[in-house]
Amino acid sequence: MKEELSILIQAQYPLIYLVTSEEERAEQAIAVIAAQQKPQRRVYLWTVTHGIVEYGQPGKVMQQNTVSPEAAVSWVNRQENGIFIFKDLHPFVDSPNVTRSLRDAIASFKGTPKTIILMSPIQQVPIELEKEVVVLDFPLPDMAELNQVLSRQLEQGRNRRITTEGREKLLKAALGLTRDEAEKVYRKAQVTAGCLTEEQVDIVLSEKQQLIRRNGILEYIEEDETIHSVGGLEELKHWLHQRSNAFTERAREYGLPQPKGMLILGVPGCGKSLIAKTTARLWGLPLLRLDMGRVYDGSMVGRSEANLRNALKTAESISPTILFIDELDKAFAGGAGSADSDGGTSSRIFGSFLTWMQEKTSPVFVMATANRVERLPGEFLRKGRFDEIFFVDLPTPEERQAIFRIHLAKRRSDITRFALDQLASASDGFSGAEIEQAVIAAMYEAFAQDREFTQLDILAALKATLPLSRTMNEQVTALRDWARQRARPAASSVAEYQRMEF
Repeated sequence: MKEELSILIQAQYPLIYLVTSEEERAEQAIAVIAAQQKPQRRVYLWTVTHGIVEYGQPGKVMQQNTVSPEAAVSWVNRQENGIFIFKDLHPFVDSPNVTRSLRDAIASFKGTPKTIILMSPIQQVPIELEKEVVVLDFPLPDMAELNQVLSRQLEQGRNRRITTEGREKLLKAALGLTRDEAEKVYRKAQVTAGCLTEEQVDIVLSEKQQLIRRNGILEYIEEDETIHSVGGLEELKHWLHQRSNAFTERAREYGLPQPKGMLILGVPGCGKSLIAKTTARLWGLPLLRLDMGRVYDGSMVGRSEANLRNALKTAESISPTILFIDELDKAFAGGAGSADSDGGTSSRIFGSFLTWMQEKTSPVFVMATANRVERLPGEFLRKGRFDEIFFVDLPTPEERQAIFRIHLAKRRSDITRFALDQLASASDGFSGAEIEQAVIAAMYEAFAQDREFTQLDILAALKATLPLSRTMNEQVTALRDWARQRARPAASSVAEYQRMEF
């Protein structure tokens, strides 16, 4: 990106929009570019608090009467050359006077070594300037820059020597942080432990959790359960185990592409969300949940689209990671025809997300779940959008035994007194969530009578429950019919039967 910025300045592009929250680092990069120009260009900074000051001058002498944006642009017009950085101009760009001043300046800059750079963490370009501006995202520090930060911190501390492996772990843990954030978290690790070693990687990773929390749209999920806590779904588990090392350098050297994502369809309560959460532990990757409800923001035009861009950019910055979208059918159900309901916001967000999924090169694995396949836009289901579409059906008798075994073992150390085959037979048509609730209901019944719960208590709870497969039989049947020819079964017994049938 720095090379692109240098080329644009050398090519005398009059207006550049630089999206970044790292002002100091971006200013330093621009100053280096300005010094390399022939002839060299001077760099000026504008803020609404100080007006225009020259970069790098001691005391930062202010230019008089340049606090207002219009006056500052007028001052820029009178200069012969230079790079003029306007910080946080976005709140003023909707003003007709400011927009007109910028357009007049752009017209007068033709053929002159003058460039205006609008620097802001928020991308907000008025329609009048869309044809004139070039938008660039200033990248976060790479491994080389973070290595400089780490080296300085090690020199200041007591442990100036660190193993190559330890240094690499600390650097990878800090990827996705700004330079200031990396400096702070390295200092924090050093203060906490007295020295900076690879054992403080968890402290560095905690800063990434703070980064997610500050984002507001993404949620960092820590799951204690492992994939062994999911009963059945052996075909799906096998697929996930095969790709547990898919994001390693060894996989790249072998020639494997990075996995894009998977869509898990199925009956509610059958473990779709749990399998998505436990995959993070299986693969050793952070799990981020994208809350589409928080993406939509009607307070300002374009705010929802900006929320989605920022969330996806944050996920990419800390990759490799798993991006979890629960109930995708509800998140994008109205995307196709939202022009009348929300001015087309849902359609634009849906289109942006599809484009990102198709074109992303960063190792962000999208795991999405859905219950109502008929609500999903067809674009999600075409080949290439996801690596695989799995269908999670109601558990088979063997899977129900496994589910009972898991939930009973969580609550009692000895479960030999329970006849799991009888419980599996009595729970025909029950989902995993309904089986768990039957066990809990049996425990409440026995607890109220001050005794240990038994097999009969669970059977009574099962008999008193009307499962979802019966109350919504038509919906479940329609989902099964759709998935039979269009999705891969998550249960190994069903998958093996379909292979034999073929």
